[in-house]
Amino acid sequence: MYDLIVVGGGPAGLTAAIYAIRKRLNVLLVSKDLGGKTNFHLEIPDQENYLVIRGVEVVNKFKRELEYLNFTRRMEQVDRVTQEADYFLIHLEGGDQLEAKSVIVATGTRQQFLDVPGEREYLSRGLCYSAISYAPLFIDKKTVVIGDGDLALRSTAELATVAEHVHLVGPTDAALETPLGKKIKTSPNVTVLEGYEVTRILGNGYAERVVVRDPKGNEMDIPADGTFVEKALIPNTKMVAGLVETTEDGFIVVDCYGQTNVPGIFAAGDVTHIIAEQVLVAVGEGVKAALGAYDYLLRMD
Repeated sequence: MYDLIVVGGGPAGLTAAIYAIRKRLNVLLVSKDLGGKTNFHLEIPDQENYLVIRGVEVVNKFKRELEYLNFTRRMEQVDRVTQEADYFLIHLEGGDQLEAKSVIVATGTRQQFLDVPGEREYLSRGLCYSAISYAPLFIDKKTVVIGDGDLALRSTAELATVAEHVHLVGPTDAALETPLGKKIKTSPNVTVLEGYEVTRILGNGYAERVVVRDPKGNEMDIPADGTFVEKALIPNTKMVAGLVETTEDGFIVVDCYGQTNVPGIFAAGDVTHIIAEQVLVAVGEGVKAALGAYDYLLRMD
């Protein structure tokens, strides 16, 4: 039986695993891959790297350390987590079961894709899914945000503070009636295209134009130095559904120690209800969950 099993190999999971190892816990990280969202990053022509504070360097250090300590990881998908009398069972998709005294869920979120021509071709090349991470790169540039909810509004508002212009494509009327939505509608460098939808992404090596269709079926091109798909994130919480408390949107509720409502189950990173989907935030939350799990194990009989 393991002291701790970390489910998920992104920034939060990697950090939690390394910190647990340094606490001399018998720990195993279980994930289908390592690195999570740090495996994807935005590239744009003439990119000024000094403008972005990157967490990927920190995450890569932990990733290399865990790759070296191959006995501390298992590259497989977790199907579900169940609770026994005084321990947890981690059920793997291959059929195996692992036992642990405590668990950290750090499975992150998944993006909602547009599924239009050009999207996959230009992914990370002028087009990405985190305006909040890359806004400083777009000073005095033309940008497009695609989305219908709060995430799209937040991204538009942040880009509007630095970009020459922002086109917001597809917001709902309900979103625009919020205080943030009303603020965006009055921003001089924001064009709101309510009821529009994206039909394709065009470019030459990098995404350069977004083709949109209005409610009447008319299409137009929008030039863009950067395009951001900002649809609501979907938390990867299927394996603990019904076991731990979640928000209405499915994000795991944790306290200041990363503890869920189930003693012994912790969570960290984007899969939780914390604010900001940032690598460095996830790293810190991973540390916190590892320390929380360590304290929990110290107090066990």
